[in-house]
Amino acid sequence: MKVNNTNHFGMRYEKWKILGKLTTRSNGQTEDAIINILLSNRNVVSKKDKNEFFKPKKPDDVTLKEFGVSKSEINKAIKRLTLALKRKQKVIIYGDYDADGICATAILWECMYKIGFDVAPYIPDRFSEGYGINSERIKNLKLKNKNLNLIVTVDNGIVATEAVRLAHDLGIDVIITDHHTLGKEKPRAYAIVHTTEICGSGIAWLLAHELTRKLKTPSRSASGSESSPARGETLSDRRHNSKLITNNGLDLCAIGTIADQMPLIGINRSFAKYGIEALRVTKRPGLIALFEIAGVKVGLSGWQIGNYEINYLIAPRINAMGRMENAIDSLRLICTSNKARASELASILNRTNLERQRVVENVVIHAREIVAKNGFGNVIIVSHASYHEGVIGLAAGRLVEEFHRPSIVISKGEKLSKASARSIQGFDVIRVIKSMSKIIVGGGGHPMAAGFTLKTLNIEKFKKQFERKARTLLTADILSKRLKADLEVHLTNLKPTLFDKLEKFEPSGIGNPTPTFMSKKLNLLSVKMVGNGGKHVKLRLEARGVILDAIAFGFGDFFSDLKTGSKIDVIYNLVRNDWHNNVKMELSIRDMRINNS
Repeated sequence: MKVNNTNHFGMRYEKWKILGKLTTRSNGQTEDAIINILLSNRNVVSKKDKNEFFKPKKPDDVTLKEFGVSKSEINKAIKRLTLALKRKQKVIIYGDYDADGICATAILWECMYKIGFDVAPYIPDRFSEGYGINSERIKNLKLKNKNLNLIVTVDNGIVATEAVRLAHDLGIDVIITDHHTLGKEKPRAYAIVHTTEICGSGIAWLLAHELTRKLKTPSRSASGSESSPARGETLSDRRHNSKLITNNGLDLCAIGTIADQMPLIGINRSFAKYGIEALRVTKRPGLIALFEIAGVKVGLSGWQIGNYEINYLIAPRINAMGRMENAIDSLRLICTSNKARASELASILNRTNLERQRVVENVVIHAREIVAKNGFGNVIIVSHASYHEGVIGLAAGRLVEEFHRPSIVISKGEKLSKASARSIQGFDVIRVIKSMSKIIVGGGGHPMAAGFTLKTLNIEKFKKQFERKARTLLTADILSKRLKADLEVHLTNLKPTLFDKLEKFEPSGIGNPTPTFMSKKLNLLSVKMVGNGGKHVKLRLEARGVILDAIAFGFGDFFSDLKTGSKIDVIYNLVRNDWHNNVKMELSIRDMRINNS
């Protein structure tokens, strides 16, 4: 492993880090060597790991131990659910308002309703109720449902000690299914199905799978029912056909896994791979309507959907409802069997997402002005009363992208303020936030992202303490904006047969990034600005007689620095360019630098 320490770093990144080195020169051996380096960089080394990487286990074949789930806890959960079915007790599935939480809720609701449970989903309102199960909502649910004896949380609940205690006092058992970081005290729930290895949708799928397996044959079809995935309401257009349950929810599990940024290695790779296969041939009217309005293309093998489409086209529209209004329409969309209703709901999600984009942009512009005026050190913390609390996480993420600093954006309230944090690799933001429990009111999250509440009068105190704690943890190395490449190759190594092998690394994402290469001293034959307003740059590059086209998205500002006849170093991904049935391989440039030495 080596770090490039030349004095001319890239146009976008301060440092380039090359993870592997190619030692063989034979073309036949070179391809195998490249693949082995790529696998090694992803900690896929043993023969067994390699086989499972390219041919992942089906989730049905994964053991509870591999999921990281306690067998005794899941057995307790199934025992309690079986009792609820036998006694016809009311069950509430208490979900969350993000894409993972919505998909998890849909997976478990579909399974339980099909089996014959008296079950209704509940999605809390971000603004009036906040994240996770809470005491006030439990009281209201019990008042409305006298026969409510069991609540199952999905994608939340692991830190809800007070709410679970109140539920017990009201005669309600709670089964927690969650993947978030444990708090200091475990809730005293009937059962806790918890693991950080998979997302909320993954745990919901696992519970649904085990429940179906234990109960063998469903007692009722969901077809013709009037039960609604809408806070327990009864709506005729919510009639759900059991045929819509594609691969028992694996289609939704892929959305939750990728949207929640789970590492696509091991079981999460299985969820992503087989879930994406299900999504490509989905029969759900809601997803089809969403794909159409989002611009997902149709190919010979079905919808052309993968990591990119889920991350940037599908999940943002599902998330938009929970960020701007109420997420129940996202759940309705996923579960509806009515095509007209699906089209109507997809339009609502799309319009809401456009509004979400506008609001995020306003917050980012304002936050950027504050940073420009006050400067920043190791972290960025901004607060204002105008910040919409539904988008502060997205705004924090944008600040991280721009400044490469852990960022916290706070929506200032009169007495209480909501905050959202996003981090950089090497800095566990939730750990630091939890160490400040005397200042914050409550919160949770992951090492890279967290949300919490604090008293408005404590904002400045929080800022000073957080900055002080971060100062001791954030080294110059962590704060350096660097770009990683798997290895250095020559253009002569880039054969079509290699490209075919690289496609087997899909689905790519966190933990399994798209294979990335670096090549030195390429001759710049031509360069031109392309795209609306000249935002992008199109190049033609050559080395040892091999000529390839390249596209550098967002590099329009660097156009004047790129002179024909220069030599450049580039870090890039290989992509397939299919234009008017003319298929060719080209480079998608991540960063570049002039190298005329």
